[in-house]
Amino acid sequence: MLSEKSLEAIAFERSKYPPEESRSALLAALRIAQEEQGYLRDELITYVANLLDLPPIQAFEVATFYTMYDLKPVGRHKFCVCGSVSCFLNGSDRIIRHLSERLGIGLGETTEDGLFTLQEVECLGACKDAPMLQLGDRYYENLTPESLDALIAELQGGSTDVR
Repeated sequence: MLSEKSLEAIAFERSKYPPEESRSALLAALRIAQEEQGYLRDELITYVANLLDLPPIQAFEVATFYTMYDLKPVGRHKFCVCGSVSCFLNGSDRIIRHLSERLGIGLGETTEDGLFTLQEVECLGACKDAPMLQLGDRYYENLTPESLDALIAELQGGSTDVR
């Protein structure tokens, strides 16, 4: 179900812990599986649990708790907007509203072209530069509607119309 490269990466993560503590590698193993497959289908979550000799329910508990795991297909670019206190007080609700209107989607939805998904997440640890969002492995801070429009245009390859 996973490539040899992903299986090796999961084995490496598992090797960092005593054999009886394989659950400690679960977050990393789910991340590796999601990076390869795009999202975590039920069968994939069970497969990862079996690789770590865990009851599948333990893997499902983790995959359904953390917002970094996707349980259904998402867009090529997933806007994870922080909605915690500092970001909210600095306008994350306006950022979400702007993205929603600009992209024509609501929270948890993906644009028809499969390019963008909008998600609200809990604290991402960049309170000083709120409001902010995570896109892949990058943080975008001190967001404004203008900076968002520029980011969207860049991700679309220069186009300014996202609908």
